[in-house]
Amino acid sequence: MVRRRLRKAQTGSQMRMFSALWCFQTRTSSAQSVGTGSTNCEEDEFVNNHNRAGNAWCTELSRSVSVPPREWQMERAFQTALALLRPEVVFILGDVFDEGKWSSPKNWDDDVCRFQKMFRHSSDTELVVLVGNHDIGFHYEMDWFKLQRFEKAFNTTSTRMVTKKGVNFLLVNSVALHGDGCPICQSVEKQLYTLSRNLNCSLENSQSSIINEFCRDAWTYPPTPPIILQHYPLYRESDAGCTGRDAAPPEERHLLFREKYDVLSQEASHRLLQWFKPRLVLSGHTHSGCQVLHDNQYTEISVPSFNWRNRNNPSFILGSFSPSGYGLSKCFLPEESTVIALYCSTVASLLLLPLVHCLWIRGLLRCLNFCPISKHKSL
Repeated sequence: MVRRRLRKAQTGSQMRMFSALWCFQTRTSSAQSVGTGSTNCEEDEFVNNHNRAGNAWCTELSRSVSVPPREWQMERAFQTALALLRPEVVFILGDVFDEGKWSSPKNWDDDVCRFQKMFRHSSDTELVVLVGNHDIGFHYEMDWFKLQRFEKAFNTTSTRMVTKKGVNFLLVNSVALHGDGCPICQSVEKQLYTLSRNLNCSLENSQSSIINEFCRDAWTYPPTPPIILQHYPLYRESDAGCTGRDAAPPEERHLLFREKYDVLSQEASHRLLQWFKPRLVLSGHTHSGCQVLHDNQYTEISVPSFNWRNRNNPSFILGSFSPSGYGLSKCFLPEESTVIALYCSTVASLLLLPLVHCLWIRGLLRCLNFCPISKHKSL
């Protein structure tokens, strides 16, 4: 695991967490009957249905084994990271499932059970899951049933404030920030406005009677700007300014993003920044890493995918936070191409070893047959 320092944390009481875009993207092809919430899940046979070009072997292998390589990779990487880093909180930035927007109740229960098995954790670590477009559908596919099913499965509300050791984390349902007046959009925007009012009142130390009246019933939070976590990135034209080993490929960086599909709209992005004035924004969705500075003061980091399905070098971010500062490290997982090459070379070596051994034995025997031993007379 390679770690790269992104920003130095200031002193103070700190908490450790890692934030990642975990893409648990599967398609159940032969599901077992498993109840929601059970951790004793039977192994299901399932196949990745959108494999990248050049990796069709994963599809064929997945048909013959109970756990496909890419789900095995996510489970082992997650459990290893938990054991080594021991974070207090883990944030998953949406797209937990690939076909959650289409899943039948039975398939949904099976997928949730499999997720709970893969991402099991101790009581010392809190797992917080955000909603993504593959979980409840894009805006035009989203409805109350899918949203409430997701919230019930992960015991959460899609828009809320989570406070840990004086640090405010704002969780945003970015799928509902289209601003078109849909019922879910109106509900989310109302919740965000209330959270903004409460937070701004907590930050306000004025003795003005007008402000005191406005903040009379406000909920009190620690007086520090929040860290926003959401699935969709804030608006940016493209990834042209993104660099680093986890950035989008050079041929894709200049492709223009579509508002409300690849990124949030300019209006929704501006509203979030003005309402909350965050000290950091963490987002996902694009599957590639990027660091952007909005309005010359608000830093956003797009967290890459955690899954081999979406990129050859998955990663996540480890963060240490305090009320006055934070530090971030990029943690890279083993590359899929390296693992494949290692397995192929090992198999080739095992296959060649008996052949080399046989050739060596044959050469030794031939040497013994054609190299006579001289005889000496005894005196």
